[in-house]
Amino acid sequence: MEMFRTKSVDEIESDVDDEGTGSLRKQLRLRDLVGFGVGIVIGTGIFTLTGVQAKENAGPAVLLSFAIAGVVSLLAALCYAELASAVPTAGSAYTYAYATLGEVFAWIIGWDLILEFALGAAVVARSWSGYLADLFSLPPSLFTEEAPVNIGAVLIVLVLGTVAAVGIRESAHVTNTLVVVKVAISVFIIVAGFFFVEKSNLVPFIPESVPAEGGGSTLDQPLMQAVAGVAPAAFGVAGVVTAAAVVFFAYTGFEAVANLSEESKHPARDLPRALIGTLIGCTILYVLVAFVVTGMVKYTDLDDSAPIAKAFDSVGASWAGVLVSIAAVAGLTSVILVELVTISRIGFAMGRDGLLPKSIAKVSPRFGTPTRLTVIVVIFVAVLGALVPLKELAEMVSIGALFAFLLVSIAVPILRRTKPELKRPFRVPFSPIVPILSGLACIYLMANLVVETWIRFLVWLALGLVIYFAYGRRNARLAAKVVSE
Repeated sequence: MEMFRTKSVDEIESDVDDEGTGSLRKQLRLRDLVGFGVGIVIGTGIFTLTGVQAKENAGPAVLLSFAIAGVVSLLAALCYAELASAVPTAGSAYTYAYATLGEVFAWIIGWDLILEFALGAAVVARSWSGYLADLFSLPPSLFTEEAPVNIGAVLIVLVLGTVAAVGIRESAHVTNTLVVVKVAISVFIIVAGFFFVEKSNLVPFIPESVPAEGGGSTLDQPLMQAVAGVAPAAFGVAGVVTAAAVVFFAYTGFEAVANLSEESKHPARDLPRALIGTLIGCTILYVLVAFVVTGMVKYTDLDDSAPIAKAFDSVGASWAGVLVSIAAVAGLTSVILVELVTISRIGFAMGRDGLLPKSIAKVSPRFGTPTRLTVIVVIFVAVLGALVPLKELAEMVSIGALFAFLLVSIAVPILRRTKPELKRPFRVPFSPIVPILSGLACIYLMANLVVETWIRFLVWLALGLVIYFAYGRRNARLAAKVVSE
């Protein structure tokens, strides 16, 4: 039963001042937290997934897909807000699982989050490299998917990794600046694109369901369809939901705000505002951009790689495409930076608990960040970004995030029952109804991801369990405590 041992909230709070790893510095204000949230959410989703999912699954109704994914994310954000305001510590979902579900679940979710953010950073680094090559006509052999070694991806990861290692304030300054640029240009896209919207492009709004191209294999089917024995299909209402499960990738990462709670000056007040504000603002932007893009160009003619820029090209406004590319470079830069910061905070929390070697999670006295762990993370992501084509791994990031959201949703009512006296500056309204709805929505979207994604996800979790039983279970801080007692 030692796998299911839990940490008390008091133990979690006392770990903030752990002498073995050091303490993270409280330097972030509300605007910094919102900057990190928007910085990671507005990225590949708005610049790429809009076109891909409109063309393959949802048609103009892709805006409904973004709305559905946004609502599910907001339900999860409410759960995150309660836990983050009550237990302001690094690790977010990992730490909440440790306090409620037990150590093995905490390890699984921590391992899952490392996968989500590492793959996300590598995918975005390669996208960044491609946009930069397009903007400045750089050699494809070094900066695009044609490159044997993607030099652009490596360079941006190394540069931003240095910023992440030097300090959280420096990371916040860079992120806030980039967020202003990409939000301003996103608003421009909506306003300028609205004048080119043609009603005929939005009809039919939800295209009629059709058999999947080539018949589709079982591995390419959503899990729900495969289990039910339904023939693979695209479009229709099912296509809108499938697209919602995929574009959920666009919202993944907002939980990075919760990972920064230990470095927030006023976590009880600012974290709920930052989480909820980030989700509401980004959902509105996503829905409006999806409406404009599918209104400018017939969904069947949308470009897969750069749908927004190409949409402006198609209506004779190529100059606007340049601004879109600039916004993409700025947007993707901030995403990579926040991903790197988040991975190091999750690893820091796991190292402090002894599930990873404590030596690598130690906070630098000079910079106030887990510098050693950040270096390891940067090397890992740089190698992935340099060598591994990650075209179809948006779904892997989505399933990782949905799994984390599911456990956070479960954690809220459990902590309400086991720790009723805990001070909760923010409380999820209508609990346990909202957490239950959040959990069920996450399960439903996960079931709409393809079988192949589920197989990859289960393999990654199995590898994580091997590491836990070989190292983490014996070296966990709670294990040492039991021995000493």
